[in-house]
Amino acid sequence: MKLRFKEVLFGSEEQKETIKLRDKILRFPLGMKLLEEDLAKEDKDIHLAVYSGETLVACLILQITGEHKIKMRQVAVDDAWQRKGVGYKMVLESERISREKGMKVMYCHARDVARPFYEKLAYHIVGEHFFEVGIKHWFMEKAL
Repeated sequence: MKLRFKEVLFGSEEQKETIKLRDKILRFPLGMKLLEEDLAKEDKDIHLAVYSGETLVACLILQITGEHKIKMRQVAVDDAWQRKGVGYKMVLESERISREKGMKVMYCHARDVARPFYEKLAYHIVGEHFFEVGIKHWFMEKAL
């Protein structure tokens, strides 16, 4: 399985395709939809897309939140591609990109079901769990 990683431009057709994947994997199961006002705030973020051939199979967003800190968010892997190492490789690529941009710490709000995935990638829990979009989450971070 050969994967291609690509930073896609905000507002591009490729980025719009990532929104559809994010909705399908992260929002629709919760009865939610990404709103235009939420999407408008992503114009300065890094949008990473993962392709197999010409098919989008995964995506995530990197948001610089402070000096040398970056938040990984909206991590989505298409159902057919889950548990095949795609998410793992995508996170490693996002860490590489973040280091290139001078970031020292990456963090995320991990859904409880994703906690073991991030622990395998050496992210550690900071503090107690909390609820976001009605789901138990953990603040997890990793030194880059």
